[in-house]
Amino acid sequence: MKKVEKWYNEQYDEWSRLERHKIEFDITKRYLDEYIVGEKLEVFDIGGGPGRYSIYLTERGHRVTLLDLSQRNIEVAKAECTKRGFQLEQYIHGNALELGHYGKKYDVVLLMGPLYHLVDELDRRKAVEGALGLLKSQGLLIASFISHYAPIQDHLKFLNPIESVDELLGYLKCGVSDGSKGFTTAYFTGPQEVRDFMQSFDLRELVFAGVENILGSKEQEINLLNDEDYEKWLEVCYQLSQDPNLLGVSEHYLYIGRK
Repeated sequence: MKKVEKWYNEQYDEWSRLERHKIEFDITKRYLDEYIVGEKLEVFDIGGGPGRYSIYLTERGHRVTLLDLSQRNIEVAKAECTKRGFQLEQYIHGNALELGHYGKKYDVVLLMGPLYHLVDELDRRKAVEGALGLLKSQGLLIASFISHYAPIQDHLKFLNPIESVDELLGYLKCGVSDGSKGFTTAYFTGPQEVRDFMQSFDLRELVFAGVENILGSKEQEINLLNDEDYEKWLEVCYQLSQDPNLLGVSEHYLYIGRK
């Protein structure tokens, strides 16, 4: 966790990431709009980075608490909220594996970052159990995962040189990144593994979606389209996002379940 914390504190600008990855951001927001129904809901955004989704949900009228491992991300979130003339309910510098002392119950809990970086299944399980402990009965848990096809898609998107075919395909077998090449410690996973894992908890699956699906490798070109054409492709992406035949072409998976 110290390696992950250092990555976000010193090396990576997480705020700008979703400016580059507009498809991921816009499809995820559409799902949030569809399933987070009600007024002034209490939301806990665990591992929410610099608060992109926290800020979005606050602008939608909800009361959001942000927790993140990176102090830098917390400070960015505060600054971005100040620019917009509001503040979140709380900003917590904390760990997704240490949630037991937060006693409040929430209508919605987001776990859209920590499961990327927990390579041990016991830790991933602990994070989900901690999130569920903070969730009201009938509340929503929304979680994100990185696909083990993502490194392949990333190479295809930018036509990056392939140093080793076996190494690139190796994520399909192992899924673990030790943080030595271009990214910090991470866990890449397949769609069936995610669904089996989440079905082991006291949750009813509402959505399992491949966020970028067919648009992923064309992201750079799609980002340059005019608004009308961009929205049309986004609609195609959304309508295909739960097609089981296309899950493997996504870089991220989105899970929404009800407790």
